[in-house]
Amino acid sequence: MVMQRLARLLAGLWAGLLVGLGAIGAPAGFAVATVEVAGRTAGRMFAIEAYVSLAVAVLLLLLTRQTVPTEPDQLPAPALNTHLLLLLGTLFCTIVGYFVLQPMMAAARAGEGSLSFGALHGLSAGFFALKGLLVLMLAWRFTAR
Repeated sequence: MVMQRLARLLAGLWAGLLVGLGAIGAPAGFAVATVEVAGRTAGRMFAIEAYVSLAVAVLLLLLTRQTVPTEPDQLPAPALNTHLLLLLGTLFCTIVGYFVLQPMMAAARAGEGSLSFGALHGLSAGFFALKGLLVLMLAWRFTAR
C-alpha cells in the first residue's frame, strides 16, 4: 500500500515537473531574456529534467515491480503490463529526446551534421511532448487503482 502511494505521488510530481517546464518555464525564459540566454537556461533546465526523468522512471519501475498481490487468490501481475510499457516509453523518449538529439543539436549549431538545428529541435520537442503525455497517462492510471 505504501509503495502504491509513493508511486502515485512520484508520477504526479513527475507530470507536474514536465508540464511546468514545458508550459511555463521554457516559454517564460524566452519571453523575458535574449534568445541566447533563454536558450542556455532552457537547455540547463531540460538537462536537469532528463536526469530526473531517468531517476524517477527507474524508481517507478522498481516500485511497480514490488507491488505483488498480498491475497493468496490474487493472480500475480503480468510481466509486461501497461504501467511497464508507459515507463519504458518515457525512458525511450528521454534517452532519444535528450541524450541522442542534444549532441546532434550542438553539432548542428556548429555547422556540422546532416539535419538542421530547427529540425532536431522539433524532434526533441516532439519526444518531450510524447513523454509528457505518457507520464500524464501513467499518473492517471496510478490514481485509478
